[in-house]
Amino acid sequence: MPLDIARTWAEFDDPANAGQRFRADLTWLTSSWTCIFGAGCRGIYADRPDDGCCTLGAHFTDADDLTRVRAVVAELGEDEWQHHPGHGRRGDKDPSRLSAWTEEEDDTRKTKVVDGACIFLNRPGFPAGAGCALHQHAVLTGSPPHEAKPDVCWQLPIRRSYRTVEQPDDTSYLEVTIAEYDRRGWGPGGHDLDWYCSSNTEAHVGAEPVYRSNRAELTALMGPEAYAALVVRCEAHLDTVKRARSAGARQLIPLLVHPATVQAGTVGGRRTRVPRKLVTPPVAGANEPAHPVGSASTAKAARTAKSAKAAAKAAAKAAGKAGGKAKAEQRVHPLTPGKGQRKGAVPVLPATSVTAVQAATSAARKPRRSS
Repeated sequence: MPLDIARTWAEFDDPANAGQRFRADLTWLTSSWTCIFGAGCRGIYADRPDDGCCTLGAHFTDADDLTRVRAVVAELGEDEWQHHPGHGRRGDKDPSRLSAWTEEEDDTRKTKVVDGACIFLNRPGFPAGAGCALHQHAVLTGSPPHEAKPDVCWQLPIRRSYRTVEQPDDTSYLEVTIAEYDRRGWGPGGHDLDWYCSSNTEAHVGAEPVYRSNRAELTALMGPEAYAALVVRCEAHLDTVKRARSAGARQLIPLLVHPATVQAGTVGGRRTRVPRKLVTPPVAGANEPAHPVGSASTAKAARTAKSAKAAAKAAAKAAGKAGGKAKAEQRVHPLTPGKGQRKGAVPVLPATSVTAVQAATSAARKPRRSS
C-alpha cells in the first residue's frame, strides 16, 4: 500500500495536562491491523522470515527504558532465553550486566545482535518456543508485555511524536501525535525493507480495531484519561464508516478507512458470519420486486380480497361474543405477541390474515393511470 493515503485526524486537549493537545490518526487507530508474528509474518528481510522485525536489535530511548528492561533480564532463566550469557566460569557473573546483552551503535545503546538477530529472539526449535524472550517471560509471569520490552518494541507500529505549536497570539502548546509507525519511521533504510506489516493486508486481520486491541500500549503512551477521550472519537469515526458503507456512499470509504483494512475486508475488525435461519416461511410476495400486474391477475385479486373481507367479518362477529375483547385485539398488529406469549417469538398468522396480506399486495401492484 502507498505511504501517502487519505487520513482522518482528531485533535483534543489532554484532560490531564492543559499545556498539551493530542493529534490522533483515526484512520490507523480504527484499522484492523494486528501482530502476526509466527502466523504469516514474512519478516522485514526476505532471507530471515523467522525474525519478524527483530533482526536489527532495539535502541533504548533513555536511561529509564534501559533500567526497566535490565530488571526483567535479571529474572530470565536459561530455559527461557536461548542466548542467555550465563554466570561465567566461576558462576559469579550477573547475567544482566550491560556488557552481556547490549552494545553501542552511533553513540546510543541497543540490544546486541547475535547470529543475525536480536539477542532476545529465541529461534525456531528452542524448547521454550520461538519469539521474544522478554515478551514470553511477561506472559509467563502474568505481567503486561509492554512493561518488559524496550519502548521501541512494544510501541511498534504505533508512533508517538512531539512538536511545539506556535500560535498567532504568541502562545504555544505541545502537540503529541499518535499515528502509524510506517516505513518512514525507520529512517531512510525503511524503504529498503523487503516486507513491513502495517501497510500489508496480511496483517489487517485483527478481531478488534487497533485502539481496542492495543489498549494497554495506548494508555501507557497517552494516559488513561486521554485514552478514554480517544475511544469516544474512534467510536464516532467507526459509526461514520458504518453509515458510509450504506448504498450510495461507498465512495467515501477510501477517505475514512485504512486501504489495507479495506482490501482485507475487515473494516471494524474481523467478524465471524453467523448463518441466519428462518423461523417461519416468509409471506409470499413480501420480498419480491414491484412489477405490473395484468388485468386477469387484478380481477382475481379483487375476488380474493372480497372473500377475505367476508371471512374477516364473520370471524369478528364470532369473536364479539366474548364481550368485545376481540375488537380491541383487532387493533393490534398481527405480528405483535399476545398475552402469555414469549416476547421475541414469531406468531403464526391466521389463514385469513395471510390471504388478506396476499390480496392487498397484489392489489397494490395494479398500475395507476394518470388523469
